[in-house]
Amino acid sequence: MRPRIFLADDHPAVLKATTALLETQFEIVGNAIDGGTLVSEVIRLCPDAIVVDITMPVLNGIDAAHRLRESNPSVKIVFLTVHSDQQFVEACMAEGALGYVLKAHMKVHLIPAIRAALAGQAYVCPYVST
Repeated sequence: MRPRIFLADDHPAVLKATTALLETQFEIVGNAIDGGTLVSEVIRLCPDAIVVDITMPVLNGIDAAHRLRESNPSVKIVFLTVHSDQQFVEACMAEGALGYVLKAHMKVHLIPAIRAALAGQAYVCPYVST
């Protein structure tokens, strides 16, 4: 059985590209274009991992991760974002994220980041600023 993944990004083209990249190895159980929908759908669907953007309407990805970790501390979260500054990485990891991947490098780094998160290991794309 393939791991169940939920995707959240406010750009439909990114959701489409991410789905195409991941669907051969994972079961995509749903997606959301805002943080509020992300929280409610993840609570309802209980996926194995979540791939989430930081900048989204209603509730940003970091705040959504905080809420999800409150309701399910074992949820596996991987951020997929354009934000390369170390402060964003630290904020995401402080909310319990296990992965951090830049959108420009998702073809190489997203699947390994998800696999690491599913195994309980951290994975940060090597192209983030330090």
